[in-house]
Amino acid sequence: METIYGNKLPLMQTVMEEVLGYIRDVREQLKTKYGADPVEHCLSRIKTEESMREKCRRQHLPETEESALCVIHDAIGIRVVCAFLSDVYAVRDFLISIPVLSLVEEKDYIRHAKPNGYRSLHLIFSHTSGLYVEIQLRTISEDTWAALEHNIKYKKEIGGNKALLVKELKRCADELASTDLSMQTLRDMIYEENSEGSDL
Repeated sequence: METIYGNKLPLMQTVMEEVLGYIRDVREQLKTKYGADPVEHCLSRIKTEESMREKCRRQHLPETEESALCVIHDAIGIRVVCAFLSDVYAVRDFLISIPVLSLVEEKDYIRHAKPNGYRSLHLIFSHTSGLYVEIQLRTISEDTWAALEHNIKYKKEIGGNKALLVKELKRCADELASTDLSMQTLRDMIYEENSEGSDL
């Protein structure tokens, strides 16, 4: 069976590496500004053949290259986990300024969290090659929460405790969001003091 990506896999890899290079660039810029790397870690992947075919079936799409690369927009996926909320938006602003990338869709689940508490900034970019790239930006606490929520969502043996776990998870999401805001405030205060001190 021919791959669902046709002959585009090498190009997909090239585009993914190019975007990762842009992310390295903004990390260096913000590191110079704040004295610390704003990105805790960065993960990237090209969706597997099996996963992409399953997504096509789930969305009632034909399992074709057209569906995988033109209708579905997350064949190339990058997750950027930042230390602070401001870093999430600084990386976002940098990415939308890159000439070869055009922002197609933005879903801000940080400012407008999902009902279950999920928070993350989702960006879909169109690359000049014609390929799409999905980039998810979130803080460390948001990433930890999302990993735990994923485990609960897909574990079958939780049983009767699931409703309680979902409720507790939502409570944790709200507490983590509040902590992220407090940490951002402290970081801003420290940066302002250091800036003022350097002017003396």
